[in-house]
Amino acid sequence: MYDILIIRNGEVAIKGLNRPVFENKLIKNIEYTLYQFKSVKVKKGDGRIYVHLNGEDPNQIVKKIKNVFGVVSISPAIVTESGYENLKEGIKKLVDEKTKDSKLMTFKVNAKRLDKRFPMKSPEMSIDLGGYVLKTFPQRFKVDVVNPDLNITAELRADSNIIFADKIKGVGGLPRGINGKGCILLSGGIDSPVAAYLMSKRGLYIEAVHFHSFPFTSEKSQEKIMDLARTLLPYTGQIKIHMVNLLEIQQSIAENCPEELMTILSRRFMMAIAERIATETECNCLITGESMGQVASQTAEGLLATNNAVKLLPVFRPLISYDKEDIITLAKEIDTFDVSIIPEEDCCTVFLPKRPATKPKLEKILKAEENLNIEMLINNAIDSRVIKEMKKFE
Repeated sequence: MYDILIIRNGEVAIKGLNRPVFENKLIKNIEYTLYQFKSVKVKKGDGRIYVHLNGEDPNQIVKKIKNVFGVVSISPAIVTESGYENLKEGIKKLVDEKTKDSKLMTFKVNAKRLDKRFPMKSPEMSIDLGGYVLKTFPQRFKVDVVNPDLNITAELRADSNIIFADKIKGVGGLPRGINGKGCILLSGGIDSPVAAYLMSKRGLYIEAVHFHSFPFTSEKSQEKIMDLARTLLPYTGQIKIHMVNLLEIQQSIAENCPEELMTILSRRFMMAIAERIATETECNCLITGESMGQVASQTAEGLLATNNAVKLLPVFRPLISYDKEDIITLAKEIDTFDVSIIPEEDCCTVFLPKRPATKPKLEKILKAEENLNIEMLINNAIDSRVIKEMKKFE
């Protein structure tokens, strides 16, 4: 029944002179998401984005588009030829479809006269078209202009008419890639996939670095990371994952440094390695799933010591003020939670100290690192990494 989808883009609409750049990026991302639907066309016009269905199932298209960052809402719409009588026919067609299985409903018609040559003004059209609906469907409707069950928008245009009723919520945010690329430290836990989602929502492409301790951790733990990345694909698009073995570094720390510093020293190596990979892959920032005070290394002192290992790039922590329950709720919404809670050992648990330092002093940490061949360990880890790429249309 529907001919087009009307895409509303929220924040993109207030970007001033940069608006065309944002809109073009959003169109490109929508086209990427709808790659498998060959007949669908995405076009820009009248300050809107339109998806021309050309016979495709609107429900399938909506399901895909509502996860595209930058899309605030979607309205499936009927398009008719221009003219007032054609507008009425379009309304009748919409109402027939929306109410065929319903009992008595309330409704409202919100008419918009975009063709200024037409003699009626918009409020007059709304009243007239409302009367037409009551006359055409006398047993189905009564008017409610405050909180109607069916809110019909009817646009009279010079070249065509557009009629719609539904407004389906999208994820909002900014078009993916409009703000560059970020490198996420992706663990197998609950937090980091949510952090990747949130930063992708703010317009970043995502590159990922995952640290493991094979053979002390199993290959299944790496497969779990691939499953998490696969779950994120509808939001982030393709993700390249750099699998880095941290075992040699952890063994060197265990042999040469105080036990209570194992966690924070390992974390510093992760950040340093991630920054080098991020720079190599032209990322503009690092992203972590850290939340203040959740674990020993995430106290203010611990985060200070972690940040000190990063030389150039900003570190974004979108979950820093989140309660754990809020993170879990969001993880469930984006379908990463069930994968995250699959029990697999990660590199942080292999050499977990009995009493990790919760308020590590930076001076003590730097002193401990003097016992390590930092450059050699970092270079070995980066050189031996395995790169895997997850694509949306595999």
